Amino acid sequence: MARTLPEFQQNLSPAAASLEQLGKLVRNRRAQSRMRIDDAASLSGVSSDLLSRLENGKPVTVDKLMLVLESLGLRMLVVPKTAIPVLEAALDPSAGEGR
Repeated sequence: MARTLPEFQQNLSPAAASLEQLGKLVRNRRAQSRMRIDDAASLSGVSSDLLSRLENGKPVTVDKLMLVLESLGLRMLVVPKTAIPVLEAALDPSAGEGR
């Protein structure tokens, strides 16, 4: 049976306060890149099992997480919680439409 690609979610918040949310962001980026899990894992230098665990919100080592993020063109930014609404608004392309 052929594997299907996950569906890309356009308005997913980039803020991750849990492993589950971080996994959704990684899966969403893979969907946006139209990559199968085994191809993304190979590009990242990790196993498909590890990438699946990450996408499903299970713990992985930080070094492996950083490999996956880098290979998918993602970066992690640690900010105070109070800054999140401002950053999300700045990243929202529809925020400037009413101007």
